[in-house]
Amino acid sequence: MKRFGKSRIFYERRKIIALTSGAMASCLIGAEAYRMHLPDRRSSMADQNSQTLRLIFPQWQGGDNPPYYLGSKLLAWLAPPSAGPFEEVPVDAPTDVPLPVENEMRGRSVLLKQIGEARVIIERHQPKSLAVLGGDCLVSLVPFSWLSERYGDKLGVLWIDTHPDVQTPKQYMNAHAHVLGALLGHGDPDLTKAVTKPVPAKNVMIAGIHDPLPFEAQFIADHGLRTCSPRQVRDGAQPVMEWLKDSQIEVLAIHLDLDVLDPHNFRSLLFAKPGRGKHDFGDVAEGKLNIPDVLKLIQEVTTEKEVVGMTIAEHMPWDALNLQEMLKQLPLIGS
Repeated sequence: MKRFGKSRIFYERRKIIALTSGAMASCLIGAEAYRMHLPDRRSSMADQNSQTLRLIFPQWQGGDNPPYYLGSKLLAWLAPPSAGPFEEVPVDAPTDVPLPVENEMRGRSVLLKQIGEARVIIERHQPKSLAVLGGDCLVSLVPFSWLSERYGDKLGVLWIDTHPDVQTPKQYMNAHAHVLGALLGHGDPDLTKAVTKPVPAKNVMIAGIHDPLPFEAQFIADHGLRTCSPRQVRDGAQPVMEWLKDSQIEVLAIHLDLDVLDPHNFRSLLFAKPGRGKHDFGDVAEGKLNIPDVLKLIQEVTTEKEVVGMTIAEHMPWDALNLQEMLKQLPLIGS
């Protein structure tokens, strides 16, 4: 039987608490203990990523889905330590109070506040590159806008997502479905105002998309956005590689919405909600890729271009959430 010193036991206990309960405070304590035990690893990564700002952005209001808050916190705990600076955008924890609909957008005021706070953090650091741990898909708006300002037409955006996120409040009130449209300079004025230099449509590729809604399909056609279906991704992502070769892109920002993954095989997704009905999500497209497919795609594009932006969004840790709720109701543990 292995024996550990007191500090090691403390670390292991904190790690187990964070993983199983999903409690916010425990996640942060576990993360700090984890970092304390990995000084050598942190040092070895410093040269490669020292100019990358890691942004923890637990925004949930853009999707009106409180579990995204915990999803971001868990991503921050699970991710390898950052060799560069890391900051957290202030986001209020979810409550039972519903978000108001303001001028056709749910939670407009609080979202604009968070957009402003994210911008202040990024401008303070002036990063060469950004890694974002969300949160709903709207978390990419400010970081990718910053990168567009820094790199101009040299920046390409690889949007790995089942959905194109080009709707407006007239189609859908939740702003996480508006973000790519805003980055292109289209959509709600409060969002496009945050994008000083819109990304040219020719510099955008949407990978993993299938069966877009009529408005989305028309937007894609009208703006000449290039796409790569799940089958094409699995078969080598030729449309993506051709896009990179045909363009003048030199650096990439990659947005990874985890809902591009098949909910039958990866369970921490909106569409993998336990006990869901077949039509609970309005019959919109659901992910068809698996983690190896996504990793292979990203590895292939990184052999061609430097990555200066990386977002992971829409992590929905159902099991941790349900266990957390159970723990609250247990004697001697719950409040």
